[in-house]
Amino acid sequence: MFDLVAIGSGPGGYVAAIRAAQLGMKVALVEKENIGGVCLNYGCIPTKALLKSAQVLHYAHTAAEYGVELPTPAVPNFANVIARSRGVAENMRKGVEFLLNKNKVELIQGAGRLLEAGKVEVSDVAHRVSIVEAKHIIVATGARARELPMLPVDGKKILGYRHALTFDRLPKSMLVVGSGAIGSELAYFYAMMGTKVTILESLPQIAPNCDADVSRQLDRSLRKYGIHTMVLAQLLEVDTSGELCRVEAQSKKGVEQLEVEVILSAVGVQANIEHIGLERLGIAVENGKIKVDEFYETNAAHVYAIGDIIATPALAHVASAEAIACVEKLAGLDVNPINYAAIPSCIYTSPEVASVGVTEQQAQDKGLDFKVAKLPYTASGKAVASGARDGFVKLICDAKTDKILGAHLVGANVTEMLAEPTLAMNLGLTAHQIGSGIHAHPTMSEAIMEAAEAIHGKSVHI
Repeated sequence: MFDLVAIGSGPGGYVAAIRAAQLGMKVALVEKENIGGVCLNYGCIPTKALLKSAQVLHYAHTAAEYGVELPTPAVPNFANVIARSRGVAENMRKGVEFLLNKNKVELIQGAGRLLEAGKVEVSDVAHRVSIVEAKHIIVATGARARELPMLPVDGKKILGYRHALTFDRLPKSMLVVGSGAIGSELAYFYAMMGTKVTILESLPQIAPNCDADVSRQLDRSLRKYGIHTMVLAQLLEVDTSGELCRVEAQSKKGVEQLEVEVILSAVGVQANIEHIGLERLGIAVENGKIKVDEFYETNAAHVYAIGDIIATPALAHVASAEAIACVEKLAGLDVNPINYAAIPSCIYTSPEVASVGVTEQQAQDKGLDFKVAKLPYTASGKAVASGARDGFVKLICDAKTDKILGAHLVGANVTEMLAEPTLAMNLGLTAHQIGSGIHAHPTMSEAIMEAAEAIHGKSVHI
């Protein structure tokens, strides 16, 4: 009998298992595929490895701008780029396995399914079935790529994100359908490798969840890299029968015809809630997500759900935070609910995008009384010296309390800088308090200080 069993070993499941073990529980972790889940194996980590290769290649192509002359033009070895990415994922997976062993978490390989109260049925690859009993069960089965009926993924001409991360060749041309984090990042990567890339987005802007100013800056930057972007565009027909994929799309310009070697479907994810026994315990589901309370317990006692399978942001760091809150609460610790108004999100294109809190449009829609200030990267000595002038820091503050309501950054290194406004939101700090804090010079993070000062008309450099 275990104190806790977690189904799924992504950033929700394995973090829950380790934290529970740290609190003295006897823990089992059930996983049907690779330790670390999608994030570690086919998402966050290997994607960042690919994007680093793209960045290095871009530096090589632009070396002359920095006074460095290279003897021959730089070209990517695509197979080696992919191999490096897979190696990074493998090393990180071994690191998680080490942590599980260190904390004496028992790993059970196989597909987990709820059987009845306190019992999980596990079926391994040989279809052998075992029963795991536990006082508490955490379901953390994550999500998979959503497919459009018009774009059935075959791994050859129509790719999902997994195929794009491990593709066996560098295509000459690619259509990316969807411009969220996955679509934008992989569009940038393939464009840097030399693929002619077009992004098709059905909504009015690329990176549709971002602040409109951020989206416009990202669009301009991606176009500089030769990426063609189509917004307010709809697929009308896709024909993959020939050597090339023939695509017909409705855009603002009318009906457009495209021919591309491959199509990447990046239209979001859907929760993995099928075939895991929810119906056996009568667990409530709404709009394809498991319903939970503020500490992630379902309507079935001692059964919890975290991560992409519940109606919270589908982000790895959110799943991990939910894992810790859930485990600590069931262990009897004093736990505060997660503040979902201050969830950071990032897109690792070049320039990077980083956001937390409400966008300017959301603040208007909510009828908030707010102030906005923006510090362009052209006013940042570090950014200009780095050759990274594209970007800005934008802060949204409550007009009366001066507290930070949102922060939207686009530019080099902004994913690292986002922690400051996120911390400020969690602590209820004001723009004045951020602006009065001395920031090292020259750093890109000075832009946050200057934007905070600009809220009160005190910025020196704009």
